[in-house]
Amino acid sequence: MSTPIDVMDAATLENLLATDGSAVAVLDVRTPAEFESVHIPGSFNLPLDLVAEHAHDVTRKLGKQIVLVCQSGTRASQAQQKLVDMQLETGSVLEGGIAAYEKSGGEVVRGTQRWAMDRQVRMTAGSLVLLGFIGSKLISPKAGYLSAAIGAGLAYSAASNSCAMASMLSKMPWNKVSTEGKTNPLAQIPNAGQLLNPKGK
Repeated sequence: MSTPIDVMDAATLENLLATDGSAVAVLDVRTPAEFESVHIPGSFNLPLDLVAEHAHDVTRKLGKQIVLVCQSGTRASQAQQKLVDMQLETGSVLEGGIAAYEKSGGEVVRGTQRWAMDRQVRMTAGSLVLLGFIGSKLISPKAGYLSAAIGAGLAYSAASNSCAMASMLSKMPWNKVSTEGKTNPLAQIPNAGQLLNPKGK
């Protein structure tokens, strides 16, 4: 059973980071590639599919108020529910995600530019549906089953609040980041009291 989402708007997070960044830890649950493209200074990256596995260690290490961030808020809400299910500190979800944070004028760090995962999913799903429709007209009516399969997959994705297509896309070459010099996902997260400055300095 899902629990009410504790949200924080972009302006509140900006104010917290500007006035007392040591009181809050920003945990970004997008893919490493999305995080590399743009993220809030001083935030930590723990992809959604690793949250359940590392939740106990992460919440223990951070030891303070956590703000969960993704592109639009959906994955951050899923991460919050995982924490609830494990009876851990749930933290707050950044309302509207990093897109809203950036739009409100919040400071971000930019790296190699890639499309956000939800945009990649929309492009891939839309292209496959269109391909199935065209194929059913020009090649064989059976090609229409491709469109039906994508539609069924999207319906299941909404019902289960998961996305197999996003999981597959995250493994594509253009969504890979260099792992040179990096270890496990927890290596970037210091012990409580040793968090880096939210401005990344």
